[in-house]
Amino acid sequence: MIELQSLYKSFAGPEGVIRAVEDVSLEIREGDVYGIVGYSGAGKSTLVRCINLLERPDAGTLRVKGFGTVRFESGRAFCRQEGSEAETALSEKQLRQLRGSMGMIFQHFNLLDRSSVFENISYPLRHSGLSKAAIRARVLELLDLVDLREKANAYPSELSGGQKQRVAIARALANNPRILLSDEATSALDPDATESILRLLKELNRRLGLTIVLITHEMAVVKSICSKVAVMESGRVVEQGGVYEVFSAPQAAITRKFVDSSSGLGRINKLIEEQSEVLSGGGTLIRCTYNKDCVGEALISEVSRLYGVNMNILLGSLELLQGSPLGGLIVLVGGDMEKRRAAIQHLCENNVIVEVIEHG
Repeated sequence: MIELQSLYKSFAGPEGVIRAVEDVSLEIREGDVYGIVGYSGAGKSTLVRCINLLERPDAGTLRVKGFGTVRFESGRAFCRQEGSEAETALSEKQLRQLRGSMGMIFQHFNLLDRSSVFENISYPLRHSGLSKAAIRARVLELLDLVDLREKANAYPSELSGGQKQRVAIARALANNPRILLSDEATSALDPDATESILRLLKELNRRLGLTIVLITHEMAVVKSICSKVAVMESGRVVEQGGVYEVFSAPQAAITRKFVDSSSGLGRINKLIEEQSEVLSGGGTLIRCTYNKDCVGEALISEVSRLYGVNMNILLGSLELLQGSPLGGLIVLVGGDMEKRRAAIQHLCENNVIVEVIEHG
């Protein structure tokens, strides 16, 4: 549906050139809910703005199914539309066509304060060529879709944060886009409103076949709704893949940090820094990740019996990702060093991913 190849985007800053997006290549398939996650300044918002050309990349290519390919060179854009072999400079008409295939929602809603909910949603349809009756019918259909029919005549100041975001989603869908871009759309919402919006996005993905690109810094959001994820750091994609695969075996340090923060297992770092008493007995401190192949096995008690070691569980988590269980434990292994090594080896041989955090 969307393919990015070697995309670059830089800005001139007071201290020199800022490389916001650097050599990014992604493939987002039709029907995906694709998460792009990273801390502030990672380049994720710039990347999503490059997809709908609110920001024009310096170099690279963007291909969108049903539209064609746009190639960027030295800040200029050249377009080859589907079904054509000719490449021409990207025209304003082509730019409108590309953007028309995409809707976008933002963190702070961007609603018109002096316009009603009905007027906000109808705004993108004003120059669509539709009759007033057709526009009214479309707006009411969208209000039903986001469950806000009774708020048609209300103003943004009368709505909760979650309701405002529902209006923004309805407005983004006004022109029947095939792609929905979400830039931190839940970051300003409370947990209940966030959950409600994520359920709505998931339902829209299912009912309308929408391809959704979701920018966030919250791994909990990715776990809740996304099928695939890309992790960004300093303008680059450092890791990408299926959500379960990335969470169960993170490779990049920044990904491991995100995964730890979302599971609570990252608290072990604070215990180490504070030299907590729970670590004072010595031993080997390990992190165990149990994927769907071994999460139901009683391996800790089995290993303790077989090798005569003490297995002190300090932290634990268990969750369902895409319908499959994923568990994590922080364990302090005590006893003879050779027995500890044999116990850890046994865990590894039984599909547990083991990381030694500290040797005692």
